[in-house]
Amino acid sequence: MEKYKLGIFISWASIILNIALFIIKFWAGILFHSVALIADAWHTLTDSISSVAVLIGIKISSKPADETHPFGHGRAELMSTIFVGILLALVGANFTYESVLKLRMHESVEYGNFAIIVTIISIVVKEVMAQYSIFYGKKINAKSLIADGWHHRSDAFSSIIILGGIFVGKYFWWVDGVLGLLVSLLIFYTTYKILKESLSIFLGEKIDDDLKESIQKIGIHNFNSDLDPHHFLIHQYGNHSELTFHISLPGNMSLTEAHQIATKYENAIMEIHSIGVTIHIDSLDEYNNVRIK
Repeated sequence: MEKYKLGIFISWASIILNIALFIIKFWAGILFHSVALIADAWHTLTDSISSVAVLIGIKISSKPADETHPFGHGRAELMSTIFVGILLALVGANFTYESVLKLRMHESVEYGNFAIIVTIISIVVKEVMAQYSIFYGKKINAKSLIADGWHHRSDAFSSIIILGGIFVGKYFWWVDGVLGLLVSLLIFYTTYKILKESLSIFLGEKIDDDLKESIQKIGIHNFNSDLDPHHFLIHQYGNHSELTFHISLPGNMSLTEAHQIATKYENAIMEIHSIGVTIHIDSLDEYNNVRIK
């Protein structure tokens, strides 16, 4: 519930602020005929669109598990994160085209004080939004909120680049076109970071080494023996994870006793890590201590 309320609040704040920034940046871009400022304005507007995607993702992912979706709806948030990355890629491609076109036509731009003021406001507001989204995204483990924060930060960086270009633009005709290309590269880099992490989780990753070590220590602490936990498989569904692994028990142990040990181990892991656990039991040959599959 905390994640849901906080995620909704941050998403709505992001949407409203980004629309306001888009209006003043787009106005400045039209006023000074600057492709870099217009590109930066549309970059800001995509933040609003991505925040809408995050908003939808958080709402869907907050739904409890049901008969159709026994592991919950957590991956909806991951899908919204991937959507943010794809949207960024399309924006970057468009601004690359616009910047190259401007360079080919040898168009120069003269910036005024209004452009400087708008750009400085954009840098400050977007960095505050980035820090807020990334901090609370990490706090409540909302990957889509973190991705949205990096989207804000990429916008702040692009505005810093444009601000530097404003001061030297009057000396070089090609500055605006080059700035547009730099903003596009920054957008592509942000896209790469977002999609790389999100797709990796979506496709499935190996268990984290620290988590694996912790589970092995839980076994030793609770049973005073090495149960040989192995063959770890973890499946992530947003905030919910399902873990399966094998343990080895003596072949002459009763089924009831083996079941009790596995259940106790599962409950101990759930209590510490809040992970759903299913344990498969391998039988050990009592004479040769060899695992029997």
